[in-house]
Amino acid sequence: MKRKNNPVLNFIKETDLYLFTLCLFASVFGLIMVNSATRYTTVGESSSFSREFIVMIAAVGLGVILSVIISAFDYQIFTKLWPLIAIVCIGIMLVLFKWGTGPLSRPDVHTWLKFGPVSFQPSELVKVGFIITFSVHLEKLKYKINNFFSILQLGIHAMIPIGLVAVTGDMGSSLVFIVIAGVMLYAAGVHWGYFVGGIAFVAAASPLVWTYGLKQLQKDRFLALIYPELYPNIIYQQKYGINAIGTGGFTGQGLFHGAYTQAGVIPEGQNDMIFAVIGEELGFVGCIVALLTLVLITLRIISTGKKSLEHSTNLICCGMAAMIAGQMLINIGMCLMLLPVVGITLPFFSSGGSSNLCIYLGIGLVLSIYRHNCDPGANNLKLYNHFENFNN
Repeated sequence: MKRKNNPVLNFIKETDLYLFTLCLFASVFGLIMVNSATRYTTVGESSSFSREFIVMIAAVGLGVILSVIISAFDYQIFTKLWPLIAIVCIGIMLVLFKWGTGPLSRPDVHTWLKFGPVSFQPSELVKVGFIITFSVHLEKLKYKINNFFSILQLGIHAMIPIGLVAVTGDMGSSLVFIVIAGVMLYAAGVHWGYFVGGIAFVAAASPLVWTYGLKQLQKDRFLALIYPELYPNIIYQQKYGINAIGTGGFTGQGLFHGAYTQAGVIPEGQNDMIFAVIGEELGFVGCIVALLTLVLITLRIISTGKKSLEHSTNLICCGMAAMIAGQMLINIGMCLMLLPVVGITLPFFSSGGSSNLCIYLGIGLVLSIYRHNCDPGANNLKLYNHFENFNN
């Protein structure tokens, strides 16, 4: 008797279960730590969970659903819509200049759009949109990628989102865009000489950027790393964070038992400084598990790109991997006082509805590439057969 073809089992078989499971694990880990980091705000409140935790769990849940839906569609649907994606991305950034808002401590920035009680950070969505449009542009120019005019076009393409994001005051995201663009250009085969020229140009222009491009607060954050005793009101966030990591030792003080975390003295402990919360409560072991999870996610995305059958899909995966790795390095660099505070979340771990939702949109695109442009081989065969046997 011929066995019925089960579409659900086929869908599972064609899904990159390793990447999907790693992402879910990272998000659950992050939710636990955000809950711990915000428990002090719920003391005496009617709710047992903070608003940050509730928003994050809603964003992760919606993101996971959307990633599965996106993975079911051929990724070429999205790459063919690149002009529309570009228009939407530019438009939503321009809207910020009129209706954008920032935190009370930073009235000079315009990085958020408010919709009643809900806020959205457009730059998180634009990161994914930029990866799509830039990969298409690189694909169109792949046979003349090292032509000077090709590099000029690509440079202008990259500078549009970088400039728009920087002008709104989101310096951290603009750095991530630079990392994404650089990695994708390298993966596309751009000659190393252009990178040397670009670095030389940045070095030559840095005095002008310092003098005219950076606000005083941004300058102070750099100077505070060199002269912390002169900028106690600037460096205190990082000092509390690194002190918390130091008290965690090898195994940590225990979940929900971190002295700094539970006292609420780590500024933005649920967001920018979530790594400090992990270090204090779960110690060196917890930090390694978090880092290893993000590294494995990054490597899995790169592996999907290498196995894909098209140059453009490899570029998309390289862009997504660069986004996750770039944010990870910048965020941890902030927590360890190696880099100034620039307001970058730790992917999957930090609170924030926009970042958690949008990163799953990108993961859905990678899953679509795996499903429609790679040969999954026997990667999921064992698990698939388990489901199949159970069904029978």
